[in-house]
Amino acid sequence: MLVDKRIYLASQSPRRRELLRQIGVHYDVLALRAVPGRMDVVEIPDPGEGALDFVQRMASEKASCGWRAVNGRHLLPFPVLGADTVIELDGAILGKPGDRAEAEAILRQLSGRDHMVYTAVAVQHHNRQELRLSTSRVRLAELDADTIARYLETGEYLGKAGAYAIQGRAAAFVEHIDGSYSGIMGLPLCETAELLRAFGLEV
Repeated sequence: MLVDKRIYLASQSPRRRELLRQIGVHYDVLALRAVPGRMDVVEIPDPGEGALDFVQRMASEKASCGWRAVNGRHLLPFPVLGADTVIELDGAILGKPGDRAEAEAILRQLSGRDHMVYTAVAVQHHNRQELRLSTSRVRLAELDADTIARYLETGEYLGKAGAYAIQGRAAAFVEHIDGSYSGIMGLPLCETAELLRAFGLEV
């Protein structure tokens, strides 16, 4: 068992911070971009890489990158948690929109359709890394042009895979969920708790 019940979170996501607090996990945010000589994770799928392989590779690389940062900065060696979320529609990966026009195009694609949301969580401590995967199916209602435009005005789509935040105003668009609500938000709490317990944390 770990003497100190604390982890590092290799993510700037306020939603992941909120979710960790919800289950009583103490954490420090690991600002990877502030590390001199850092090795950033390049969030681009490899040629022919599917959504499931991609999301798991991203979570694994974020945890590994975080652990290298812990060593490089001579920080106390708490476990590092990395996570990634992607949306898949018709076999294609829908990531975070680069601008409003791209967000509009994504929401038009998702309108009235089922899509898959995959969130992978990885924890690394020294040379040991373990990973868990959450799979959810989400169906959005039909979204007309005015509804999409009003939503985009909120700016809520920024930095969100699939251009929407289920915990925000986009909750009004969600007709059905089969899976993990917290996983769709970006950190599946059941899988995360199981993973942290495997590393000796009491969750």
